[in-house]
Amino acid sequence: MIEPEGGSAEWRHRTGRATTALVLVVLGAAMPAHAASGTAECRPGPTRTEILDGIGLRGEIRLASGARVVLDSLLWPDTPEPAEAARVWLEARRGDSLVVVPRGQTDRWGRERADIQVAETGIDLAGGLIPAGLAFADANEHDSLCRPALRTVEDAAREKRLGLWRDSVLQATDGPALRAREGRFAIVEGRIRHVGERSARTYLDFVGRGEDGLTVMVSKRTWRMMRDRGLSAASLEGRRVRVRGILEVWRGPTLEANADAVEILSEPDRREAGPTGERELRR
Repeated sequence: MIEPEGGSAEWRHRTGRATTALVLVVLGAAMPAHAASGTAECRPGPTRTEILDGIGLRGEIRLASGARVVLDSLLWPDTPEPAEAARVWLEARRGDSLVVVPRGQTDRWGRERADIQVAETGIDLAGGLIPAGLAFADANEHDSLCRPALRTVEDAAREKRLGLWRDSVLQATDGPALRAREGRFAIVEGRIRHVGERSARTYLDFVGRGEDGLTVMVSKRTWRMMRDRGLSAASLEGRRVRVRGILEVWRGPTLEANADAVEILSEPDRREAGPTGERELRR
């Protein structure tokens, strides 16, 4: 069971210490390299001060000015228990003065995406929820994760198996478990067996033909962005990765990835190589 802030003093103390230690990492990562180059969806707007007035559905933050904001680079939980714990964590800041930094354009509902800190304490809201295991670091519908250091604090929550990470991460070869998550956000780990580049899409296959497991689909535009960041079929085949997105089931479990949805996992015993060497390592 995920215990919200209103729970035991020991839980609050442990979560508070983790948040204080890890938020320092996040605050220094408001503008990653690929966002700083001019990505419109990550470009920060004018900083302003607001008062937190309340929390709406799926983490929507209502401000005293009447503005509605969602935290950037954060995905709200889609299951009731962690979602309620996350809401309680934010509600504890009701009435606080906030420093709000908008990101990009408003969404279709007129809400801003923003980085938000509590003015008095410097607590970063996304940087508090994610290391407590109460939300995921994710670009959502956008191409870029504007604050990639949030993945670092997410790693800490996963290692400690806090909140959303209490269950084991889904494996790309576990077809039945993947199918059970159809229509929901999932984080999946596995080794890419084959990369198929096609004219409209690129396919990352984690199982052989006829086997029940994950295929990640990458649009032509997204694949071009991934290649610009140094990824390729040669560098991905044979690598263990972590991918995230909404799981669908067509012929088998599939997931459509944005440019920041594929993370290469470190493998200490693996000898690194360039594109040619990568293929030789797999022979």
